[in-house]
Amino acid sequence: MSDRLATELYVKAHVRQCFAKGLTAIIAHKGDDWGGAILVKLNLLGPGCRLLNQTRDADGEIAWLPVQGGALLSERDADDYIAKAVNRDPDLWVVEIEDRTGTNPFPGKIL
Repeated sequence: MSDRLATELYVKAHVRQCFAKGLTAIIAHKGDDWGGAILVKLNLLGPGCRLLNQTRDADGEIAWLPVQGGALLSERDADDYIAKAVNRDPDLWVVEIEDRTGTNPFPGKIL
């Protein structure tokens, strides 16, 4: 039995935390309830979007890997990347957060 939290519960809890902070957050794609990885789309509301893939660091802790080195992507490019990622891995969760600061609300360091 795993001691990790189900992905569905983990995502929904963090989406609620976004709402509590006054941020708009949506689950754009629901993946596997227990073991799906997470892709975060940070929409900066104007300058572009950043994408972060969930991963694990060397100690097994949750970490985030910026797509294209953390470069700003147009919304269209970000959505194209997401569509391809979901096509490759239908268990993937996609969470879109609108935040002008581009702060990742999920715990874990950015690699």
